[in-house]
Amino acid sequence: MKEAARRRWRVTFAVALWVVLCLLVVVDTTSGPDHRTLELVYGLASVTVAVATARRWPAVSFAVTVATSPVVSLGWTAKVAVWEFFLMVVLGYLAGLRMPRVRAAAVICSVTALAGIPPAVFLPEGFDAWGTMLGVLAFAGVAPFLLGRYVRLRKELAQAGWRRAEEMESRYRLVARETRLRERARIASDMHDSLGHELSLIAVRAAALEVAAGLGDEQRGAAGQLRSGAAQATERLREIIGVLREDAAPVEPVQGDVAELVDRARASGIGIEARLETLADAPPMVARAVYRVAQEGLTNAAKHAPGAAVTVTVTSSAETTEVLVCNAAPPAGPLPGRSGRQGLIGLRERVRLVGGTLRAAPADGGFEVVARLPHAAAPAPEPGDDEVVGQAARERALARRDVRRSLVQAIVVPLVLFGVILGATGVGFLVQWSESELPDSAYARIEPGQPREAFAALLPSRQRSSLPLINEPPRPRGTTCEYYGTERSWLNLNKAAHRLCFAGDRLVTKDSYSEDEP
Repeated sequence: MKEAARRRWRVTFAVALWVVLCLLVVVDTTSGPDHRTLELVYGLASVTVAVATARRWPAVSFAVTVATSPVVSLGWTAKVAVWEFFLMVVLGYLAGLRMPRVRAAAVICSVTALAGIPPAVFLPEGFDAWGTMLGVLAFAGVAPFLLGRYVRLRKELAQAGWRRAEEMESRYRLVARETRLRERARIASDMHDSLGHELSLIAVRAAALEVAAGLGDEQRGAAGQLRSGAAQATERLREIIGVLREDAAPVEPVQGDVAELVDRARASGIGIEARLETLADAPPMVARAVYRVAQEGLTNAAKHAPGAAVTVTVTSSAETTEVLVCNAAPPAGPLPGRSGRQGLIGLRERVRLVGGTLRAAPADGGFEVVARLPHAAAPAPEPGDDEVVGQAARERALARRDVRRSLVQAIVVPLVLFGVILGATGVGFLVQWSESELPDSAYARIEPGQPREAFAALLPSRQRSSLPLINEPPRPRGTTCEYYGTERSWLNLNKAAHRLCFAGDRLVTKDSYSEDEP
């Protein structure tokens, strides 16, 4: 019921988001004197694809969203569309919430930024458009993505804290139950000591009656039955209490062979490379521990890394035996869900009882279980509560570090990108300023009425994109004008330009104007 309600809410949110963004596209592209039909179609298509893939394929949604920045900025003369800005902010934030890794987002943004370089080189106002694109990409795409990632990590930290609290509560209940069972066993042991003593006394007295003088055969027979029954009751009581005692001899498990275990695992489809040495010098407890380590390692590999190659190595000497079970990274990636780790906990206890050490941790994309088992060693001390608390503290510290790092990234990365964009834009501006300068001496040699071929060698390779905002002379009708820079420094805030207007291939007029003087 809750899942159905959650699904309805997700669908409703996606539809509402799609409607709002589509309305922004329509309003932004149809308002004003010019109706931008191509931008309208592109915007509606981008919104539809980005919203439709936002939940299941967030990387695709983020790529489609980020791609609107170069298309709009370079395709429509360095403009920033309202719909593009809101689309990148909303979908970038959602991508940060849903994408588990930053690498894909970094690749998408890098490819988008690099893809804008060729148009920036060849378009007349390409560098201005590229700078606009980078600014929109940094503040409307990267910053919301990092903010969404920070929110996701904080949520995961909170959920991990609640899971840890639930685990600790469950562990406390188990400890309380174990304490009660131990107390019951202790009471039963006390009952055995007292009741067994009384039964033994009854048996002794019955034996005395059995040989006492003055009793008939019938009474002696009854005394013998009483003695036999008391002895049997004492033996049965000893057997029952022996099961409850913690120091009672455990039931011996069936001894398994590691080679047979590997053969059975191979028969089930696991690819195993095994190097097994004989365990002739190993004590029975060590041999059983080796079998359990191999069994648990193969079980974990089959459960959490299906299809991965597995290596099982057993080496034994006169003093120690070592066993290694290592699996490579699963071909389809790690399976979802958390491991219960109950098998490893039991395995760690078994290794501890023979005085050995166990290490179970990720290695080279996979997982490995390594046990070192001495042949003659006392059991290692039991792990205390400090080790459990220390593990929880380490996990909490790692989670908090990731959250702090994501917060720093959400603040620092946009600022660094802003600095990089500002520097790149400044370099591009200076290059464009230098390559679009028409010296005054060359400008003086150009005369109206000349064909373009007569002075084409004097013209710069690029036109000036940063032009005076005022004092431009009226443009002759039916002409196409080109704008070049003067020798005025770029530090002068009053911009100036040389304007050449052509009718076909012939120069009609030439004008010089600036913001401080017509």
